[in-house]
Amino acid sequence: MTSLIHSFVGGTTGKWRVERVSTLTGPALPTVPRLAIFDSDHPAPPADGVWLLRGVTSYERYVHRAERSALVARQPDLGRPNATCAALIPIKKSVVWWELTQDERRMIFEERSHHITIGLRYLPAIARRLYHSHDLGEPFDFLTWFEYAPADAEVFEELVGTLRQTEEWTYVEREIDIRLVVEAL
Repeated sequence: MTSLIHSFVGGTTGKWRVERVSTLTGPALPTVPRLAIFDSDHPAPPADGVWLLRGVTSYERYVHRAERSALVARQPDLGRPNATCAALIPIKKSVVWWELTQDERRMIFEERSHHITIGLRYLPAIARRLYHSHDLGEPFDFLTWFEYAPADAEVFEELVGTLRQTEEWTYVEREIDIRLVVEAL
């Protein structure tokens, strides 16, 4: 059985080498050379860790049945051999966002920002997984993980650039963009 909680540890070990860290809004994270991912809970960073981010895999929110079916049909698995590039993008949304009802958030998320529709255009080139952190009391509400082949790097830039121009992103108050390449030690 796969663990629901996952830990992302920025430090000196891990199979992912950090290429760059960009702070788009809000406080920065300390720079680290490596990222390790654990399919388990770590209440504190291990000895070689500088920071720890935790998130839970969960059911899809704001998704209608047809949208979910389309995502499942096109979404590739993580860990594809050619997907040697990745991005970890932790996001925190404003209190105003969380004070909206779920149907109001859905209206902004898909009906006006077209988040799912945009994402579908980039499948299967880009694999993704969303981790929820809001209810864990973590510093970010979501940890978004993407994997893609080096040949799809420009496509990934287009995806995140398009999403960042939507109404939904006006509610983002902290965002860090961590770019990685797989590199076993």
